[in-house]
Amino acid sequence: MSQSNARNDFVRFSLEQGVLRFGEFRVKSGRISPYFFNAGLFNSGFTVGRLAGFYAQALVDSGVGFDMLFGPAYKGIPLATATAVALANHPGMNGRDVPFAFNRKEAKDHGEGGTLVGAPLQGRVVIIDDVITAGTSVRESVDLIREAGAEPAAVLIALDRMERAGPDDALSAHSAVQEVSQRYGIPVVSIASLSDIMQLLDQDADFAGHREAVAAYRAKYGVV
Repeated sequence: MSQSNARNDFVRFSLEQGVLRFGEFRVKSGRISPYFFNAGLFNSGFTVGRLAGFYAQALVDSGVGFDMLFGPAYKGIPLATATAVALANHPGMNGRDVPFAFNRKEAKDHGEGGTLVGAPLQGRVVIIDDVITAGTSVRESVDLIREAGAEPAAVLIALDRMERAGPDDALSAHSAVQEVSQRYGIPVVSIASLSDIMQLLDQDADFAGHREAVAAYRAKYGVV
């Protein structure tokens, strides 16, 4: 499957599952967005399994070299787990068994203790999450990875909104994704982006009615 087909398939899958919706939504920034993406609605065995397959494909297609996955608590935990399974079954991995780890929000004071669970953090680590908004979980993950003596290799997300932050009269020059990439010097790999959503709106008459609103929103807040 080509990268463009995989991206298009993911947008359609997100629509089918109600994860991607069009309308008017007040988002965390306070803006009224003409679309909404809630990856938390991938909440069954089938949907998470399919999502993990898209993550695995995006990571393999990216060409990023990596040794393991890291899932920031809490949303990243099932994502890292399921994607490690999908990678183990991906023909492009040639049978490689990819380890994964995740963190606890609070340190455990008994048993093995600490905040990290899973495989030891070592080598080149891909951080996996659903989206990047403020970049807080990425910063915390990078710190944990570096403290363990490992190297952050990339961030893997489901959707890149390609959106500038800040108030309307003082918009940032870059999107949250671009700022994370520049700050840490690592690529951010996404299964799909706002460009892919726009492509669907351009090509599918069933959703063409939303195109004008999404295009206007992108013109106001988007990055190239």
